[in-house]
Amino acid sequence: MTDFVWPTILLVNAVLVLLVGVLVLWKIHKDKKAGYPTKDERTIKITGRAAIGTYYISLAFMVSLALFIIFGTEFLDLPELDAGWAIIAIMLVSGISNALLSWYYSRKGDL
Repeated sequence: MTDFVWPTILLVNAVLVLLVGVLVLWKIHKDKKAGYPTKDERTIKITGRAAIGTYYISLAFMVSLALFIIFGTEFLDLPELDAGWAIIAIMLVSGISNALLSWYYSRKGDL
């Protein structure tokens, strides 16, 4: 039973990635055909501010994670955090903070 589940999950994941890629390309093509610019001054500014904010949030998260690992294992006798889970947490924090900051700055009036 376990041998059957992973190939199915990987196949569904590949199909979803391809579907999202096709939808993104279709939207870009549709917007270009309608005459909308892909980048203007405001979107470049929003992207830059979101990237800077994401950098600082990710940096603070990585420092706090490192301190948690150091002090947790040395002084509090907590179990060690696996590198894979730490990388997944950093990727999630980076992605979610970039999405939220982009959304926030795009909803904000004047930058």
